[in-house]
Amino acid sequence: MMSIKPLNAGDKAPAFTLADQDGNTVKLSDFAGQQVLVYFYPKASTPGCTVQACGLRDSLGELKAKGVAVLGISPDPAKRLKNFEQKQELNFPLLADEDHQVAEAFGVWGLKKFMGREFDGIHRLSFLIGSDGTVRHRFDKFKTSDHHQVVLDWLASNG
Repeated sequence: MMSIKPLNAGDKAPAFTLADQDGNTVKLSDFAGQQVLVYFYPKASTPGCTVQACGLRDSLGELKAKGVAVLGISPDPAKRLKNFEQKQELNFPLLADEDHQVAEAFGVWGLKKFMGREFDGIHRLSFLIGSDGTVRHRFDKFKTSDHHQVVLDWLASNG
């Protein structure tokens, strides 16, 4: 069981390559020169994760207008991600981090407590990665229902 040590603003974002919901290879370097919101979530199609994903789906136009791409990362297999994408009509890549190597690299995999159980899992954190590949901001204080608004508000204040 490990406690998490998430990346901070100013840290270099770890390079990664993962399969998306369609089996395509997606690399962080594919987004070089633009900002990327990398958001980690525990499990596709669960209530909190659905609310969070739909908020991002509905505000993707605003995020794109600010030059921000969105990548969702969870330990789900690609098939489950495809189902989630189709059911919720999501409009951004969902990446399968089944061995949680990327979550570990970002420092978001570790001890969780839920209903009296302790287990290792993904913590719901998001990172805004700047066009230079460093973390501009870590979002760790939000509700799933207002995650997209917290991101948009931060972008409005910080350009």
